[in-house]
Amino acid sequence: MNQFWLEVIGVTVIAGVAALLAGLLLEPIWALGIVAAVYLLFAMHHLRQLSRLMNWLAQPLGTLLPAGGGAWEVVFAALHRRARVAAEERRQLSLALNRLLRAGQALPDGVVILDTNFIIEWLNPMAEGHLGLSSAMDIGSPITNLLREPGFIEYIAAAQFAEPLALHPLRNPGHTLALQIVPYGAQKLLLTRDITHQIKLETMRRDFVANVSHELKTPLTVVSGFLETSLDSLRESSVEEVARFLTLASEQALRMQRLVEDLLALSALETGSPPPSEERVGLDELLAEVAAEARALSNGHHQIEVASTTGISLLGSRSELRSALSNLVSNAVRYTPEGGKVRIAWEPTADGGGKISVSDNGIGIESQHIPRLTERFYRIDRGRSRESGGTGLGLAIVKHVLTRHQAVLEISSQLGGGSTFSACFPSHRIVETQGQRLGGNRQVDQGMTHEFPA
Repeated sequence: MNQFWLEVIGVTVIAGVAALLAGLLLEPIWALGIVAAVYLLFAMHHLRQLSRLMNWLAQPLGTLLPAGGGAWEVVFAALHRRARVAAEERRQLSLALNRLLRAGQALPDGVVILDTNFIIEWLNPMAEGHLGLSSAMDIGSPITNLLREPGFIEYIAAAQFAEPLALHPLRNPGHTLALQIVPYGAQKLLLTRDITHQIKLETMRRDFVANVSHELKTPLTVVSGFLETSLDSLRESSVEEVARFLTLASEQALRMQRLVEDLLALSALETGSPPPSEERVGLDELLAEVAAEARALSNGHHQIEVASTTGISLLGSRSELRSALSNLVSNAVRYTPEGGKVRIAWEPTADGGGKISVSDNGIGIESQHIPRLTERFYRIDRGRSRESGGTGLGLAIVKHVLTRHQAVLEISSQLGGGSTFSACFPSHRIVETQGQRLGGNRQVDQGMTHEFPA
């Protein structure tokens, strides 16, 4: 502003000097004309600068300011500083908004921003998946028009948002969502979380407790009954009867012990406890030990065959691998009639891996049962399983052990035609006799097959 008044004073002085000279040298009327012309030129200069400023204001944000002259140079410089500061503020706000949007899109939970009338203003991709909505089509629509679940409508109408709502959305069948509205200012946040897994875990926990209670109840009842009978008739019963009662009670106690041991083993596997240190486990020795256990369980009633692996070893936990194979072999013995055959064999696969197969010619399994065999306490015939001493946890343990060794369990069976359970290991778990890992498509020599006497 000071620059402007200096220019006004300067123009006035120039006009006065010019008018004085004109009055002395020419007619007085010429003095007035010269003064008017000077002020007219001054006004035209400022009008031209003002026009340039108006044109600049009509341009998009970020357009460079024109260069000014005189007082307008100061004005344009000040405007340029303000424009630069405003542009930096806009840039920072844009960065903050982008960070906020990216954070909202990366959230593991769904977020929907609603106005006071529950109209959708924004939602992240997780909310789109949870609720079956689309940000491209549904923004600007009332959420109650899109999510017509009666429970959700009642939740909004009650306006009691302290607790989340569990919902089974029709747009996302098979899932359970926890929805909660959080008011803030004049708007509301609708938070969504997929709790399907938690619900399944809770259901599994309840079923697990119920199954364990049921499995323990029977042997406890038997043990308690036999002990009570033995105590009541200790003097009247013969030694043979008391011995028989105690033998039966001991069998049930051993059954409970096996159940508890399997429960502890399965719990350690399912909770992701660190696996034991890996070592090279020689298959010939391991399969021989498992076969010896099978013969002891069979008590000479079955033919047990073992195929040699010619020195192949596995990288892994010896105790866990033995537990898994023992479960497979003991199941084969239990469900194979007397005189049947159980065969344990190693076989290389085309991808450089290999599998340990336990085959029998027993009663077999109907196809509809095979997908559920690794479930805890799942039994095809509960009565037969209890009679054979099974706990219903063996195949669940096998599945978890193999998973910890990046292996899978394959099951093939035919009712009345026997079964084959195969533990399939990847190539990086297999080593040769010299300790070199097998890889790629190299085959493991199967070697000669020999039988151990039953």
